[in-house]
Amino acid sequence: MEMRLSALLIFLMICSIQFGHAQKCSDQFGNIEETCVKASAAKFTDKVVTLNKDIVDNVYFYQTSQGNFGKLQVVSVVNEKDSTPADKKRGIFQCVLYYNATTYTKGQAYQPNSILSIKSEFNTWTQDHVSLDRAGSLDLRLERDGEKCVIKPLAAKMMLYKKISTNSYLFGRAGSQILFYSSLILIGIAVFLVARATLEEENKFKAAEALEDADNEKKQQTTDFVLKYSRPFFKRYFTPIVQSMKGRQKLKTKYKRKLANAGLTKELTPEDFFAFKLFLIMGFPVIFIILRILLEETWSLGLIPILAVVGFFYPDIWVNGRIERRRDEMIRGMPFIVDMLALSVEAGLDFMAAIQKVIEKAPPSPLVEEFGTLIRETRIGSSRAEGLRQLAWRVNVLTVNSFCATLIAADSVGASIAPILKQLSNEMRGKRSSEAEKKGATASTKILFPMILFIMPAVFIAIAGPMILKFIGGNS
Repeated sequence: MEMRLSALLIFLMICSIQFGHAQKCSDQFGNIEETCVKASAAKFTDKVVTLNKDIVDNVYFYQTSQGNFGKLQVVSVVNEKDSTPADKKRGIFQCVLYYNATTYTKGQAYQPNSILSIKSEFNTWTQDHVSLDRAGSLDLRLERDGEKCVIKPLAAKMMLYKKISTNSYLFGRAGSQILFYSSLILIGIAVFLVARATLEEENKFKAAEALEDADNEKKQQTTDFVLKYSRPFFKRYFTPIVQSMKGRQKLKTKYKRKLANAGLTKELTPEDFFAFKLFLIMGFPVIFIILRILLEETWSLGLIPILAVVGFFYPDIWVNGRIERRRDEMIRGMPFIVDMLALSVEAGLDFMAAIQKVIEKAPPSPLVEEFGTLIRETRIGSSRAEGLRQLAWRVNVLTVNSFCATLIAADSVGASIAPILKQLSNEMRGKRSSEAEKKGATASTKILFPMILFIMPAVFIAIAGPMILKFIGGNS
């Protein structure tokens, strides 16, 4: 019995010794104790260590100039090969060592500076030193040796212990590991819940968008590059915010007719348009920063406020340009449309039937689209006069407004429409001819200045060139 107890005690002592040794020479950087470092003192040398990616997570034991022992772990390394192309272009190179170090001084732990950094200035490399004691000689130096950066022991000696993951330093204890994995599980659950909620919201948004598209018999395809790629973002995230604003009615009043004049009523609501403006306040600066990083340019960041202002006003500029083009197309196509209407009415068709025939036979144009809207409005109960007033309101072109006003007046007194349509057609052709003559007369004046700037120097060289060459040849 005593022999068994003795054997058990010996076994427990051996286990305790082994356990204690395991604790002192741990595979976790935070648990390495001073006795473990001292046990390896005979292996310390003054060999240099090359700075490269291979030494990351390496743990070194050292002895300082004051005779104190310590441990050092390499956290991260930056050498000249990691310099950005922009720095390389400017001839800027650097080597940086990030590390964690602990020096045991009289039973206390001292943590020295945790970074060494050198760089090339005018093709000459600097040096950086560190003292691993609170006060003492410089123990380590980061310097350039030929074509590489090295860590050189000065008054200290050191040796490589082993490579230990940085995570084991941060979460070295069992409790920390449990906390770490618990955090990962909680983060995973949170990501799952957020992703699930986002997908549900996305499905609702797609369903609402599908219903909105179904309400439009013919949804117009946008030709603007910015709107095409911005629409999914501002429609999804900015439009709901605008719809909840108190001044939403003012936005409708301000932008509804402008969008109608541009022919965008099926594509954008006033809330969508204002959301588009708000989105570009951030969109243009973000694109600028992305291009600045990708192209590695040094564009001034002071342009960001200017781009934000440009982004806010860009939709207005784009819509105004679209309105002008749409008006020009309507003015050019109006005489032909009125002629077709006159012929159809003379052939015995009702005015609305004549408009339907124009829609079928005339080539696609903004005015034909507006006549199609007029037909749909009258089919759902609007009177012809009300439909023509809405047409004039949406188009906001003087020629079309006169056309609508004349037809409304003729319809109210019961006059025949065919002669009126012929007269309107002749007047429109005359106005279009006079407008063309006016533009032709101003074209000569507009082209005069480019001719002076670009053609006159060429004429001068052609005439004066030979004379100058002859003069130079005669003098020589």
